[in-house]
Parts: sequence; C-alpha cells; structure tokens
Amino acid sequence: MREAFRTTSGLRAESLPMRLYEKAKRLGTWDPSAIDLARDAADWTQMTEDERLAIEQITALFLVGEEAVTLDLLPLVLAIAREGRLEEELFLTTFLFEEGKHTQFFRRFLDEAAGSPPELDRWITPSYRTLFMEELPRSMNALLEDRSPAAQARAAVTYNMIVEGVLAETGYQVYHDAVEARGLLPGLVEGLAHVKRDESRHIAYGVYLLSRLVAAHPDVWDVVQARMEELLPVALAFVEESFGPYPDQETPFGITLDQVVGWATSQFQKRHDRIERSRGRPLAAVEAEALAEA
Repeated sequence: MREAFRTTSGLRAESLPMRLYEKAKRLGTWDPSAIDLARDAADWTQMTEDERLAIEQITALFLVGEEAVTLDLLPLVLAIAREGRLEEELFLTTFLFEEGKHTQFFRRFLDEAAGSPPELDRWITPSYRTLFMEELPRSMNALLEDRSPAAQARAAVTYNMIVEGVLAETGYQVYHDAVEARGLLPGLVEGLAHVKRDESRHIAYGVYLLSRLVAAHPDVWDVVQARMEELLPVALAFVEESFGPYPDQETPFGITLDQVVGWATSQFQKRHDRIERSRGRPLAAVEAEALAEA
C-alpha cells in the first residue's frame, strides 16, 4: 500500500541520477536500425579469415553479454523502486532501454555485415560462462528476496564493476585498436561510439550506487572488497581464455594479451579507488564529488 507520492515534494534535479537521466534523454536516443552497415559488409569481404574470426569473437561476446545484462537488470530496478528512490529509478528506466538496444545492434551487425556466422556459442569460455550464466544472474536475482545494502553491493560490483567496468570497457579498447584505428567497419564504429557513451553513464551510476552504499553503511565496504576479490580473477581468467585461438597471444590486429590485461586491471583499479574514497565520509560529500566528476 502506498502512503505518499514523492513528486509532491519535488525531484532532486541536481542529484547525480537526475543528471545522468538528463544525459540519457539527450544522448541515448540513437536507433540501432538506422546505422548504415553497407560499407561494413564490403569491408568484411576484404578482411582476412583470421581478422574476420577475431571480430566475430569479440562481437559475439558483446552480443551475449548485452543480452545477459538486459535480462538481469530488472531486479535492481525493482529494489531501487521499492526504496522510493525515484530519481535513481528514472535513470534506470533508460539503462534497461539502452541495454536492449545494444543487444539489437550487435545482432544486426553480425547478420547484415558479417553474414550471420553460425555457432556463436563456441566463443563462450568457461570463465565467461561463470560470470554471465552463473554469477550475474545469481547476484541480480538475489535482490528479489533481499534488497539489503550488502545484496545491492554484491549485485552492483558484479554488474557495474566487473561486467561493465572491466570487461566491456576493455572490449571497447580492443575494438578501437582492431578496426577504428584502421578505418574499418564504420557502421560498427558508429554504433560502438553510442554504446560506449551509454555504458559510461551506466558505470557512473554503478560507482555512485556503491559509493552511496559504502558511505551510508560502513560495513558494506568489506562486502564490496570481498566481491571484487572474488570476481576480478574470473574476469582476468576470461581475458586469458579469449586468447586461446592465438598461440602467440597476439590477435591478427597486433593486440597482445598483456595489453588487454593491462587495460582491464587499470579500469578496475580506477573504480576501486573511487569507491574506497567513500569510506567514512558524509553521504553529502560523496554525492557532491560524484556530481563534480559527472
């Protein structure tokens, strides 16, 4: 039973979630169906077989990853809504919309530019399966029964810190060095620019959520730290497994395993340090810092 309405006392227009919501309205309205993939289809035929397989691999992994996060986000939306955090819920409505568009975009590229390659499941490694088919749905669906700060922290570390903040951002760097820097696949590059911009808002929210939880509940930092220590090795194991097709640990585009591990750990450490700074600080100071960095 609802006892009151939040909007009768106004919205926190200058909060970070509302700032992200405004950005999403301006920047997140791109249409995956409107991107021209004709040049991509032509480029595809000119690439070597090894180059095509490398792009197929990373695109397939992005595709199934975006499907997974689309399916698994709703419990967090519901948990935030049940706490009456309307500004955060408004942003999360754009979050889910965008994850769905990302799924559509990568599937469209594979169908219309890459010739609908079969057996995409073959790119799913054991560690990728652990993250996306076990840990992600388990931690997110736990929120349906338990929306405690600790449960929200475990879910946000899994979704925002590891899946988005480590794997997705590392993948964008691989895409950049493989195709954008070489002037290939312009439709894919255009779509990736939109996807990356969307994901930057998602990660900013995740860091904000974790920082808010750590500031308001000091014991949550131990939960965050434990979850990060549990999942980072799995994420790095996936990176190593993804180089299985390359005996010399270097892709056909000259990208090495050491480079990718370096990108992944750098992104992780940056977010880890940002959240750790929230320990013992007033919530108002944490929110003000988040706004200043937005």
